[in-house]
Amino acid sequence: MLDRPGCPSADLTKYSLRAVPRYTSYPTAPHFHDGIDGAAYAAWLSALDASEPVSLYLHVPYCRQACWYCGCNMKLAARYEPIADYAETLRAEIRLLAQHLPQRMTLSHLAWGGGTPTALSPDDLAETMNLVHALFDVRPQAELAIESDPRTLTHEMITRIGALGFTRASFGIQEFDPQVQAAINRIQPPDMVASAVNGLRGAGVPAMNFDLIYGLPHQSVDTLLSTVETCLDLAPDRFALFGYAHVPWMAKRQRMIPEDALPGLKARQAQASAAAAALRAAGYDQIGMDHFAKPTDPLAQAAREGALHRNFQGYTTDTAKTLLGVGASSIGRTPTGHIQNITETGAWSRAVAGGHLPIARGVALSPEDVLRGHVIEQLMCCGEVDLDGVAEAFSAPNWYGDDLPDLAPLIQDGLLEMEGSKLRLTPIGKPLVRVVAAIFDTYLETGKARHSVAV
Repeated sequence: MLDRPGCPSADLTKYSLRAVPRYTSYPTAPHFHDGIDGAAYAAWLSALDASEPVSLYLHVPYCRQACWYCGCNMKLAARYEPIADYAETLRAEIRLLAQHLPQRMTLSHLAWGGGTPTALSPDDLAETMNLVHALFDVRPQAELAIESDPRTLTHEMITRIGALGFTRASFGIQEFDPQVQAAINRIQPPDMVASAVNGLRGAGVPAMNFDLIYGLPHQSVDTLLSTVETCLDLAPDRFALFGYAHVPWMAKRQRMIPEDALPGLKARQAQASAAAAALRAAGYDQIGMDHFAKPTDPLAQAAREGALHRNFQGYTTDTAKTLLGVGASSIGRTPTGHIQNITETGAWSRAVAGGHLPIARGVALSPEDVLRGHVIEQLMCCGEVDLDGVAEAFSAPNWYGDDLPDLAPLIQDGLLEMEGSKLRLTPIGKPLVRVVAAIFDTYLETGKARHSVAV
């Protein structure tokens, strides 16, 4: 076995610059292919264990205002008619999915994402949620989460979200500095966010999530720490601290961002480190590589108990093995494999109208995929893994022998410790967990996908 290092000996910049996936799935989405279609997905759904719960993700690609930094599948809607048509098709897809399930299933977790789900009208949101309750047995303790945009969130929508029983709302704060907000085209003063948060709490939504981004144009350690301080006054239950991924070849809106205003690597690292330290000092537990939660939050509890999971929505307490993705470009998974819906809303709508599951691509999981996916999830969620324990659990002796030479430099440079077959991230290695996880990714060198840097 490899020896433990004495102390870090290398400049870790070389690792921070590595372009690696975020590992919200394994294999990652660039390795999905069009050999998986609606018929294959229908077979996967019909083979589900009816006694196991499922979770549901609903994607709304529409926004009322565009943000230049966004790399999501998003459409700007000046009128409501396209959104109304989309909501109707979304409900049709939910009915179609339910028809392919082995029986009425139990729902343990539901999340609305986008785009901006609150771009829907309150009536369309309610009609869709009522349909979900009609077709699934929603657990009383199920988490019902929705992303919201404070710039366009109305009092009527706030009231309806509370009445529908949502338990968590997420806000993309990103940064409060006016110069940064102007550069990313997301103007939302603190008072606007506070009004939305307090409104939702008053309507009965108990938990709040805030997203922050480092590496934005004109951003500095001081502006980000000021943003953190302002956010702490609102006491959200969770924070997510993401690095801005500048990928203008994929996200054309990002071409509006002045590249000469983007902070360099060392500045990005300083911002990430300072914000993380401030959140920990404020009493939040650090979860995985980029989440922070109050110690009483279920995410923090799951992390302490070794029960944290990771899926297409990031770190989660959701234990369901099946995630049903609904909506254009939505991604889902079953124990058999991953799928992604058609991205273009027109083609997606036509497929649903024709009675077809609107699958564009996917990937079936081999036994080795499942094993390596488990290892990567353990590293991403727990920061450690017992390689021989995995070998025993999956009846796969010597499965990681070829990976040992690639682990050696990371151990020598102080990112990892290895005792026997137990691999553990060090404090300096935790922010670079994506680099470590990539060692176990046998697909990474075979594709042409371009990923964001590790930090």
